[in-house]
Amino acid sequence: MDTNKKNRERISALSDDALPKDDHELANAALRTDDGMAAWEVYHLIGDVLRTGESADLSPGFAARLSARLAAEPLHPRRAPSELEHVKPAALAASTPSN
Repeated sequence: MDTNKKNRERISALSDDALPKDDHELANAALRTDDGMAAWEVYHLIGDVLRTGESADLSPGFAARLSARLAAEPLHPRRAPSELEHVKPAALAASTPSN
């Protein structure tokens, strides 16, 4: 796994008070990097927004960067209806998202 990604996961868990004590030293080391501090700030901003329901001040170009990152995500292929013929109706209903 990508070290930066793993460090961000540790920092996220630390900010949620959900990081196992065995990983605290690694998270603290990650927080001494620019990427780690940026992640810490972002995770706290996300937490603040989730708790208050208020939108945060977004940095200039945020919407454009988010749009570009979403556009770069791989799409999952849709299954052809013929591929679903063998699926039982209950299984099909359970696999479809509800609103």
